[in-house]
Amino acid sequence: MIKIDDYREVAPRGTVDLLLRLADRVRGRRFLHISATRFGGGAAEALQRLMLLMSELGLDAGWEIIGGDTEFYATAKAITAALQGEERVLTEEMLEHYLERNRASGGKLPLEADLVLVHDPAPASLVADRPAGGTWVWRCHLDLSAPERRIWNFFRRYAARYDAAVFSRPGFVPHLPIPQFIVHPSIDPLSDKNRELSRREIRTILEGVGVPLDKPVLLQVGAVDRSRDPIGVVNAYRIVKKHHDVRLVLAGGGGDGPESGEVFAELREAAARDPDIVALELPPDAQLQINALQRAATIVLQKSVRDGFAIGVAEAMWKGKPVIGGAVGGLPAQIADGVTGYIVRSAEGAAFWLRHLLNNPELIARMGGVGREHVRRNFLITRHLSDYLALLAHLTATPA
Repeated sequence: MIKIDDYREVAPRGTVDLLLRLADRVRGRRFLHISATRFGGGAAEALQRLMLLMSELGLDAGWEIIGGDTEFYATAKAITAALQGEERVLTEEMLEHYLERNRASGGKLPLEADLVLVHDPAPASLVADRPAGGTWVWRCHLDLSAPERRIWNFFRRYAARYDAAVFSRPGFVPHLPIPQFIVHPSIDPLSDKNRELSRREIRTILEGVGVPLDKPVLLQVGAVDRSRDPIGVVNAYRIVKKHHDVRLVLAGGGGDGPESGEVFAELREAAARDPDIVALELPPDAQLQINALQRAATIVLQKSVRDGFAIGVAEAMWKGKPVIGGAVGGLPAQIADGVTGYIVRSAEGAAFWLRHLLNNPELIARMGGVGREHVRRNFLITRHLSDYLALLAHLTATPA
């Protein structure tokens, strides 16, 4: 079992002592998280460890999951997509069913707490039937800078009823008449996805997924859909391949969009024509495989054309890799352009910087080292925990 003291070896000096002092201010207070699932992306991964650490620090930490049927989850997924600017068909009947199922969950869950943090759109309308007492905060992990107008007008009625909201970066924040706070996502450096691996472990894991290490590896990890532009990554690789003998690995699962199967088919066709293109479909729990791939890579890409915060960028930089990413979402907040990697807007731009790095291996090492320190200071779970403790202290302070 990992303890808070274990982070002294990886977090900036003094971080754990600061956490202990912050925890003394809020010891015994009830901090309740509510979400639609305990599994999934980086937010759920981080919260699993945050819950354990908060409990160790003396908080009364809880995590409740809403219930719903297939129609509810399909509607919540469509609302989430629409709030990120995608067109979705959402009828009045679907929206009413979404509200009704959350009312039913609210009647069953123990919702009394000093601070209630409700994660993302699926459970957000619970606030309409909140119990008396306690502070309610909506924690939005999405980019809401350009939501679909009709759904935002519907959803805003509920978001505005919270006492405050938390977003991942300033550019994601829509207009709301409540206080707003910024808390960056984080990575857990001691998790299976990010812990140190020996060379033997890396080689064994990659042999298991069929990725040889006989040449430099260019890697992109993430959902395989149009928003991550894997075809653009293939095109960048083809330009680079004319000058450098490299291998491209595209690793991840299917995306949320209906075109995901089409994208996988295109990637498999490209891989069939070029043995140095590897399209690797990974299960949701492939943490060690992702860790090994990132550690074996020479350069990591995240060439998204639409994305959220994409904390996988910080995961790659923690392993000492320069990252080439798209100029969207939270990528520019993580990649210091020209310092820890490069921000690009085209396949040609990605190819240019890939060639530049491959021609200057000392730059790869230097950028990787700076990137790891950048993550240590800004994107570790210890900083995330301190932000949540400070939020709890601030929002539940007893008036003088």
